[in-house]
Amino acid sequence: MTNAVEMTPPPKIFTPKIRRGKAQYAVEEISEGIGIEMMLIPEGAFLMGSPLDELERFKDEGPQHLVTVKSFFMGKYPITQAQWRIVAGFPQEQRELKQEPSDFKGDNRPAEKINWFDAVEFCARLSKKTGRHYRLPTEAEWEYACRAGTNSPFHFGETITTDIANYRGTDEEGYGWKGNYGEGPKGEYRKETTSVDKFVYANAFGLCDMHGNVWEWCEDYWHENYEKAPSDGRAWLTDRDGNYRVLRGGSWFYNPLYCRCARRLRYNPDYSLNNLGFRVVCEAPRTLA
Repeated sequence: MTNAVEMTPPPKIFTPKIRRGKAQYAVEEISEGIGIEMMLIPEGAFLMGSPLDELERFKDEGPQHLVTVKSFFMGKYPITQAQWRIVAGFPQEQRELKQEPSDFKGDNRPAEKINWFDAVEFCARLSKKTGRHYRLPTEAEWEYACRAGTNSPFHFGETITTDIANYRGTDEEGYGWKGNYGEGPKGEYRKETTSVDKFVYANAFGLCDMHGNVWEWCEDYWHENYEKAPSDGRAWLTDRDGNYRVLRGGSWFYNPLYCRCARRLRYNPDYSLNNLGFRVVCEAPRTLA
C-alpha cells in the first residue's frame, strides 16, 4: 500500500512587465554634487481611478473619469534627506523647517515625518532659489505619472512583490491586512524606509519608487469620491482651511493593496509621520538649465 503525500504547490513566480522606452530628464542642481533628477512627463489623457472589478477596490477610487494632463516635470524619486537638508537651509518663505526631521537616517533615503505645510514650504524655497515654479503634484498628475500609460493595479502589472517595492509583505491580524495582493506572494516587512534607488524597476516615464516606501503628498484637498472632479489635471481645491489633504503611493508600513496606482489616503495637513514624504513637480514647457 502506498501512502498518499499531500504536496504543497510551489509559489508562483512574479515577473514584472517591462516596458522599454526613452525617458527625457533634466537635473536641478541645488548644491555641488547634489541635484534633483526631474523626468519629463508627456501630455496625455487617462482614466483616473479604479474600475469596479479591480481587486480590493475602495469606493473613493471612483467613478473612473477621463482626465487630460498637460506636460510637466516630476522628480524621479521622492525628495531625499540630502536634498531636504540643502533646501531647508535656503532662506525661509513662510515657515521654519527642521534640518533633520526623519526617523530612518540616510542621505539617499526619503525625507519623512514631513507634513503637507512643510512640503509646500520646501517647494517655495526651491522655487525662489531656482526661479522655476516647483510645487506638489496634483492628484491627477500623480496617478497619470504613476500609471505611465498602463491600466493595471500597479505600473508593472497585476500584482507586486517586496523584491521590487518596500511595503508590509506579511499578514497583520490587528488591521486585517494581507501581505500579498491577488496571486502575488507574501514577502518581507522591513519596518523602515529604503534608499529611493534600491529597486531598479522604473516605469515608462522613468519614475522610481512610486509604489511603497513613503506616502507622497499631493496639492489636492480630500474629496470622498470623484463626482465633479476636474477633468484637466488641476488640483481639486476647496475653501475650507484645515481640510484633509491627499496622499498617494503606499508606504513601508502599509500592505500591498495600498500601493496600487488608484489608492488614495487622507491625512490632516499638519501630520508628520515616519511614512509620509513627497516628490516635486516643475511645470513645462520651461526647461531646466
